[in-house]
Amino acid sequence: MQQLRTATNNQLKRASAPRGRLRRFLSYYKPYRLTFIAVLACAFVSAAITLLYPLLTRYVTKTVLAGDLVGAAEEILKVGAAMVALIIVQTICSHVYDYHGHAMGAQMESDLRMELFEHYQRLSLSFYDEQRTGELMSRLTNDLFSLAEMYHHFPEDVIMNSLKFLGAGFILLRINARLTTVVFLFLTFVAAFTLLFSGKMHRAQSLNKKRIGQINAQVEDSLSGMRVVKSFAAEEMEKEKFARENLLFLQSRKNIYRNESYFSQGVNALIQLITTAVVVVGGISIVGGSLDLADLVTFLLYIGHLVQPVLRLTYMVEQYQDGITGFERFMEIMEVQPDIQDTPGTAELSRIQGHVEFRGVGFRYRGTNDYVLKDLSFQVAAGEYIAVVGVSGVGKTTLCSLIPRFYEVTEGSILLDGIDIRDISLHSLRRSIGVVQQDVYLFAGTVLDNIRYGRPEADFEEVVAAAKQADAHEFIMQLPDGYYTQVGQRGVRLSGGQKQRLSIARVFLKDPPVLIFDEATSALDSESEQAVQESLEKLAKNRTTFVIAHRLSTIRRAQRIIVLGSGRIVEQGTHEELLRLGGTYARLHNMQFQL
Repeated sequence: MQQLRTATNNQLKRASAPRGRLRRFLSYYKPYRLTFIAVLACAFVSAAITLLYPLLTRYVTKTVLAGDLVGAAEEILKVGAAMVALIIVQTICSHVYDYHGHAMGAQMESDLRMELFEHYQRLSLSFYDEQRTGELMSRLTNDLFSLAEMYHHFPEDVIMNSLKFLGAGFILLRINARLTTVVFLFLTFVAAFTLLFSGKMHRAQSLNKKRIGQINAQVEDSLSGMRVVKSFAAEEMEKEKFARENLLFLQSRKNIYRNESYFSQGVNALIQLITTAVVVVGGISIVGGSLDLADLVTFLLYIGHLVQPVLRLTYMVEQYQDGITGFERFMEIMEVQPDIQDTPGTAELSRIQGHVEFRGVGFRYRGTNDYVLKDLSFQVAAGEYIAVVGVSGVGKTTLCSLIPRFYEVTEGSILLDGIDIRDISLHSLRRSIGVVQQDVYLFAGTVLDNIRYGRPEADFEEVVAAAKQADAHEFIMQLPDGYYTQVGQRGVRLSGGQKQRLSIARVFLKDPPVLIFDEATSALDSESEQAVQESLEKLAKNRTTFVIAHRLSTIRRAQRIIVLGSGRIVEQGTHEELLRLGGTYARLHNMQFQL
């Protein structure tokens, strides 16, 4: 959450200002402004028609029935026909703001979700190092649903309830000002009561959204690691962890329901008092001759229209607090800017040779003072095969992660074909680099889909050719549906060696001039390691290749070996040269191969 706070406080203060956020909030109506106007217009007409029914009833009871009854039946039929016509118009208007309003809300939710997902794709790896997946998913689903509901319902509720309240109040003042004053006196208490609970409900909703995110994060973490859970028989521990998060969520929900109950029941009690006051004061007025029975009936009918907006206020306040909390959480993420992004004038490289140079490179992770890498300077010729070795935690993976700009160098620069990688567009840079990692990630889908991820526009023949180059075609054809076999979530239906060869086929299809092998065979058995190693060597041919390896047996053919120690280069040379030197590499080699 530190990154969110930093972004909110420092990076985009101007956009975070209330006026800036209001403009951003309203901007999502723009693509649907005609629909929005139509919805509000229909809501206005529907509310206005609602106010006409009691007036027509008053006309019948006070004017038609109180006068000469000759022709009264015909007049009542005319009024009835007018009321039926109003019902038809109101029904059509209600359908427009109900269906088209909801459809507009759903479209806006889809737009918001797409925008947030696209923003997720732009954010740097350092952001995801500090976030939980479940929390990010909650912002993408629950928060945006609440926001979309507010986008649709809140404006039409404001229009309809304001018109009903103001219209009914004006008509009641015309009927009996003293009785209307009594009603408004009670409504003042209702308004004060609403303001009292508004802040409490907002805080409760904010906490509840946070708890939902934590629940999602815990579930995602537990389910993703289910094989580890099972292997350690740790089901009870996972239950306890989930129970703690579930209890916190339950407490936050109870807090919401408690405040909602206090608010709702308090408002309902005040409304009952209003009705009681109208009956008592109105009855006394009839006895005193200042009000007739027809006007009291009309007054009671309008009291419903005056009170309904107050009753709806409970839901409106809840909906507003829920929606605005969702918008705030949406903006929290949208205001986080990627640490690494293209600057104006970045180059798109079409032909890359693969010459890589580190010039005085230093790197430390954000929020830390200790350098992982310090003053690294070396060159790798195009097509050269080098290995990076050293003890765990020395910065091997970090070094290679700087080349595709997964992280930004703190000091110095990295050049590709003589151009600072910060002056190359991220898309162009990363399309030129292939990464094969120890932890292979396969997406849910078919074998074909996963290989084609390397180049989505590739045809079937090209995919097959890449699979053959990776020595994967044979085992793929033995699968139940060949290239159309579903691999399962994270490729769970395939062995480690099979998954690794698919990842290599994916890089073959991508055909990048620069390769990074990050512990690509360390998790495999000896037989699978040999098969994958052969595929890797075929892939590395005529490409600039960086290999990170703990198993030194896999890098003996490297043209040069760079040995890291304390974030610096302590040795470099061929396998034989470093063994003769008798330094760090020789010591690591002897530890692995001593009998």
